[in-house]
Amino acid sequence: MLVQAILKSKAADGVVTVGSTATVSEAAKVLAEKRIGTVVVSDDDGQTAAGILSERDIVRELAKSGSGCLTQPVSSYMTEKLVTATRQTTVQDIMSRMTEGRFRHMPIVEEGKLVGIVTLGDVVKAQLAELAMEKDALEGMIMGH
Repeated sequence: MLVQAILKSKAADGVVTVGSTATVSEAAKVLAEKRIGTVVVSDDDGQTAAGILSERDIVRELAKSGSGCLTQPVSSYMTEKLVTATRQTTVQDIMSRMTEGRFRHMPIVEEGKLVGIVTLGDVVKAQLAELAMEKDALEGMIMGH
């Protein structure tokens, strides 16, 4: 299964982004309002990804430096070295890269443009759906259908 199948199954709301000068507090508010775990940092209306900021990043910084970090720009705490994929990347490859890197969100980028984001939950859901289809096909073959 390829990433493009996951992106097709997701709502077409686009990727939630914030600018690099947005405060951590503003980013946290977006995360809470949208009920998501990560925002992509983009200074050009979501066209490219400059970084990524997760709830975990915010919590770690709060624990380390206190509430003062909430007034700092997200660029101070975002992950700049992004691990990305394309629509043609396999779900297995994404799962391996997320597991090895210990992260749960991967921007999907093609020709330098941000086209989506895939979460670990999306990957697990896709894998389970694929396994269910294979199970049904095997049962059908055994039963002679």
